[in-house]
Amino acid sequence: MLYWLLYPLSKHVGVFNVFKYITFRSFGAAITGIVLSMIIGPWFIRKMREKQIGQSIRADGPQSHLSKKGTPTMGGAMILGAIAISTLLWADLGNRHVWTVLFVTFATGVIGWIDDWRKIVQKNSKGVSGRQKLFWQGLIALAAGAFIYFHPEANSEQGVLTFPFFKDLAINLKLLYIPFAMIVIVGASNAVNLTDGLDGLAIGPIIITATTYAVLSYLAGNSKIAGYLQIPYIPGTGELTVFCAAMAAAGLGFLWFNAYPAEVFMGDVGSLPLGAAIGTVAVLTKNEILLALVGGIFVLEAVSVMMQVFSFKTTGKRIFKMAPIHHHFELKGWPEPKVIVRFWIISILLAIMALSTLKLR
Repeated sequence: MLYWLLYPLSKHVGVFNVFKYITFRSFGAAITGIVLSMIIGPWFIRKMREKQIGQSIRADGPQSHLSKKGTPTMGGAMILGAIAISTLLWADLGNRHVWTVLFVTFATGVIGWIDDWRKIVQKNSKGVSGRQKLFWQGLIALAAGAFIYFHPEANSEQGVLTFPFFKDLAINLKLLYIPFAMIVIVGASNAVNLTDGLDGLAIGPIIITATTYAVLSYLAGNSKIAGYLQIPYIPGTGELTVFCAAMAAAGLGFLWFNAYPAEVFMGDVGSLPLGAAIGTVAVLTKNEILLALVGGIFVLEAVSVMMQVFSFKTTGKRIFKMAPIHHHFELKGWPEPKVIVRFWIISILLAIMALSTLKLR
């Protein structure tokens, strides 16, 4: 919005020329995102306490979690609000990539909100059933994948899948790219959801991953840099830097209240859409495979659940003391803050490794 309103004035007032630059607007979105999160936070937590919208705790989980019962939840709504305002203020609203990721983020956010509302307010332990959740997530992601495939920007290659570490390796999936994109988006959404089990555990890697994709978006949207690095040049994706900066900063503001011991939890209204947003940015920037590395913590959490379920159904035995894997380490005796910080450290390492692939192609 500010880009449309103020950049045209640069013809008369030179200072407004800064709104032309994605980097300037990304910093603006980041500052706006973190300030909004920290302003909204106290008010939101107070309202949730007044309405007694608090977290329920599994009886079979770590006993240390029982003290968290009643902690305000659905804090993901704070993050989504900060992202929306920051992006709408600072991004170029004529950019289709921005609207694609906003659509996926907030449509998935509705699913998460309904699920949380049914579980916490209506006391329906099932919330939105797993099948219903997957159906609606899949439908949203399928619509986004089809739009991306059938409405490419000029000079973009439809359905081409590139691989990190390899300069010339690319596979054209053609129409199969649409279901592939759907799997990436839905998989990322649910992987982040599974990670959200400890104070600050999910939001830390979300901040790191969003920051990494802010860099990747900027590079993919710059023809000269993309050509130099020999990565796919996707016109218009540079504008996603603004969105990713807003997401990382809004998450950082949320972490102020979500850090151990948490004053508020994210809930499905936060974890589902933030995961879907990351997956969508990965698809738009042609960094789908790289997401498995950047978001390695999310992958680890999701795989640990699948391994646990498969092992128990086939052999009757559990691989981990409890899944997702962060609970396994808790039950082994690791204090909760140690699990959280060590997972953050791994996430930072994976992000550095992902960015290093840019010079190895």
